[in-house]
Amino acid sequence: MPRVILKLGDDVSTDVIFPGRYMATVLPTETPAYAFADYPVFRAALDAGAVPPGSVVAAGRNFGCGSSREQAASCLKGHELAVVARSFARIFLQNAINLGLKVILAPSFEANEGDEVVFEDGRILDCTSNRAFEVDPLPKARQAIIDAGGLVPYTRARLVAAERARGAPGAASQPP
Repeated sequence: MPRVILKLGDDVSTDVIFPGRYMATVLPTETPAYAFADYPVFRAALDAGAVPPGSVVAAGRNFGCGSSREQAASCLKGHELAVVARSFARIFLQNAINLGLKVILAPSFEANEGDEVVFEDGRILDCTSNRAFEVDPLPKARQAIIDAGGLVPYTRARLVAAERARGAPGAASQPP
């Protein structure tokens, strides 16, 4: 069951998520090493592998504000984290969708670190506090991109499907 592993407030900047001093690092395989670099306890848990995939970062309003750095979404995706926020900064949200980072918009969401949560039926259930929070679903096209793992895998799968539908030779043997 997913657990809230970090609770943040409003207006969390991309500089907090991925500090600017690491901007020379752009490879998605390298960016996770700098996620929340200025949060030593949380950073140590990430480094030790003590944060399971699917763990939740709970945030307030305007998560990912600041710069347009894609690394802020990439570093979280690299740890397979989910972000539940009351709202997201526009550019961060688009970067997250493009990279396939699981983002959930829940305008009334409140949880504490350690709370166990379940995502079901358009709600988030906090099993620890026995509270439920409504989710504002993303548009279907945006959610489909996240579900595919990001824009590149989504586009690749659509191109392969189109080729298969046309009966292109060899299309059936190509991986999505």
